[in-house]
Amino acid sequence: MEDTTAGLKTKLLNKGVQIPSSESVELAPALDPERISGNGVIIHAGSKILGADTYIGPGVEIGFEAPATIDNCQVGRNVKLNGGYYSGAVFLEGAQCGSCAHVRSGTILEEGASIAHSVGLKQTILFPYVTLGSLVNFCDCLMAGGTDKKNHSEVGSSYIHFNYTPQQDKATASLIGEVPGGVMLDKPPIFLGGQGGLVGPCRLAYGITIAAGTIYRKDELRPNRLIFGGSQKGGNIAYTTAIYRNVKRIFINNLIYIGNLIALGKWYLGVRSQFISDAYPQPLHDGLCARLNQAIDERIKRLGAFFENLSEPDGTNETTVLSRQKRVLYEKSSAIHDILQQQRSFEDSNSAVGDSQEGRLMGSIKGGIDEFGKDYLSVIRNLSEHEKADGTEWLQATVDDLVSAVLNIVPEFTAEKEK
Repeated sequence: MEDTTAGLKTKLLNKGVQIPSSESVELAPALDPERISGNGVIIHAGSKILGADTYIGPGVEIGFEAPATIDNCQVGRNVKLNGGYYSGAVFLEGAQCGSCAHVRSGTILEEGASIAHSVGLKQTILFPYVTLGSLVNFCDCLMAGGTDKKNHSEVGSSYIHFNYTPQQDKATASLIGEVPGGVMLDKPPIFLGGQGGLVGPCRLAYGITIAAGTIYRKDELRPNRLIFGGSQKGGNIAYTTAIYRNVKRIFINNLIYIGNLIALGKWYLGVRSQFISDAYPQPLHDGLCARLNQAIDERIKRLGAFFENLSEPDGTNETTVLSRQKRVLYEKSSAIHDILQQQRSFEDSNSAVGDSQEGRLMGSIKGGIDEFGKDYLSVIRNLSEHEKADGTEWLQATVDDLVSAVLNIVPEFTAEKEK
């Protein structure tokens, strides 16, 4: 193994990779040196690069602030991973992570997204320029909003997305913004103030500001709101962890989240695939789609576990609306699962043709590439309002189709769709 590691280091050094303290860097034998650029890549002392699927693009700097472990990640151009542990994640051009990061599977940081030091992510998707402060735990959520590196969505330091319940489930993914509008890079930013928290599953509209120190537990779908609150009134009451009190909201929010992930997959496959280039090579695109598939699988799995929990008796009156909701979801959980599996694959989409919204958008993207080259951010920013509307409506239809397909077999929940 030592000979293999030495041979890998020699190959990387010959390609131009800078490894200032070569003897302290660990390279796994499975690593493919052809998937590591030699152009401006720096790997600092104490770092580990692992995994046959790892891809590292030009200008990447690893471990500047502290040793970093990279395990089966795809890392785009000019990304800085300054220290910590990174596994099963994708980082697009210009993304940055501070030291002591703990970034796990299913995580995507799109262009210019960044996290400061001591941040934990898993099953997290951050759209371009979204910024997280220090000492943040932000798993199981998608955050969008903002237009550029000066006008971006942000999470303050010491923030938590609460993603685990007393019922021991993780059907708690939160949409902070959404996919159909967020991909257009023209929505107002969202701000979550420090020393606060969001209790999933939540949905927040663009332009929302939650003041520092606030723990927020509800949905807010009205844009441009300021939400604030202090410590809750104290109390000590009887409580049974097995009892779910908001089954409709959990169920519907999970469906909408899954629908948004499928819509994002269609965007990746239909739009981002047109930008394959040296700056955005095929291995990076493949990693992006793989992570998104993993995220969809995770959410379907977590929703299934939620359904299983509904089978447990909770001591409530079986004639109540809440108990009937639980019974319906548990009894129809298998049929719901089948619908989700049938609709989950964004890779089954047909190529856009004709005068459909998708077809018109694809034509606009091609025209943008002809004008601006394969610069993804510039092309998207320069779409007209009408073109962006076409794209948003196409993606929103994907979300709505999934939700409608599921609600057709549980009509008891249809009214909640409009909330």
